[in-house]
Amino acid sequence: MAMYEADACTRALGIELIEVRPGYARLQMDVRADFLNGHAICHGGLMFTLADSAFAFACNSYNISTVAAGCSIEFLRPVKGGDRLTAEAIEQTLSGRSGIYDIRVTNRGGEAVAMFRGKSAQIKGTVIPA
Repeated sequence: MAMYEADACTRALGIELIEVRPGYARLQMDVRADFLNGHAICHGGLMFTLADSAFAFACNSYNISTVAAGCSIEFLRPVKGGDRLTAEAIEQTLSGRSGIYDIRVTNRGGEAVAMFRGKSAQIKGTVIPA
């Protein structure tokens, strides 16, 4: 996908784009040793980045340039190094130029480790140039 190729941050963190379809995206990330905080668990900012990336791919899946208007995250359980996280973004509503997306982040065992909600706003332009 053109957006993934242009996203240097996502690729540098080793975040893999697994699936995208209209209103949906699934990404995965291995929790590397350099992702751990002072408590030896995954830094919340990196879990946020994974969820935010899934949000971005889901809300841009209609080929209309879309940005975040706001978001929040709840951290539900700690994540140890070596785990593999999956972020699944699902569109809840899309009305006019605004959308709401829920992103569930799970560990290798399928347990929810974070829940993210994002509000999107469509702007001018397309993701893939015409």
